[in-house]
Amino acid sequence: MSGAVQAGYAPPTGPDQPTSGRRWVRWLVAATVLWAVLLAVLTWFSIRDDPPTVREQRSLAEAGPVTDRAVGELLAAAGDGGAARLLPDVLRTGCRITPMEDGAALTRGVEVLLPGDDARGLLQRVADRLPASWRAGVETTGDGPVLRADAGEFVAVEGHATGADRVRFTAATGCRPVGDGYRPLAGGGGPETDQATALLRAWGGPAGQVDHVAAACPGGATARTARAESAPAADRPSLADALAAARGGAVGVRATPEVYAWRAAGTSVVAERVDDRIRVTVTTGCDA
Repeated sequence: MSGAVQAGYAPPTGPDQPTSGRRWVRWLVAATVLWAVLLAVLTWFSIRDDPPTVREQRSLAEAGPVTDRAVGELLAAAGDGGAARLLPDVLRTGCRITPMEDGAALTRGVEVLLPGDDARGLLQRVADRLPASWRAGVETTGDGPVLRADAGEFVAVEGHATGADRVRFTAATGCRPVGDGYRPLAGGGGPETDQATALLRAWGGPAGQVDHVAAACPGGATARTARAESAPAADRPSLADALAAARGGAVGVRATPEVYAWRAAGTSVVAERVDDRIRVTVTTGCDA
């Protein structure tokens, strides 16, 4: 019988005749598995031992205290630049970390009412007083001067004018895993509450609910803001007439029909009309 092979016919390859292509596939699979195991081990060591490189590696529970301290630093740096107060916390849930994972974002803030209109001057003074590690600076943008800084743990700090006589500073975590959640500092029950309700009574209206916000000061103390709002009232005296006696000899910051503010011994008081109500904030700052 001739040993010639007919055209179009391939000689069989049985189990005892492995092809080089099959050997290559087995080596490729083995190398892929080995690489996956090595990558998993390296990732585990990196997560355990290396510092975080993105904010998604730090939960809201871990970033919350950093944000609290950042707000305290901002309040302390504002110093006697005007009548300062802590703003209510803003906690936004439902943001997306990945297409499959929800997160939350915390923003805390400080607002300063200026005695004049030098917003850039206050921004620069605050930038100069913040910790050097924050690398704070003021830059000019199309919307005016903006302070930017990094408080650590991927907490971003910004400051900008919100009007001719107001500057707002914020410390924001960005979207990140919730973890055990954010627990605000307790700030109620201090003299700020009594003073806020007394000022509302002096204006002629009973005080409603009093809300509290607190922040950790650089020196270890706690700054506190009490915020109270009156019931609607169409016929009430002007803020200056009602509150001048309470102000006493304190340094005046603002006196208009809509806003009356002063500062004394580290405490800032702001009373402002909001439609037919009056809103009062009393803040014990870090320098009190």
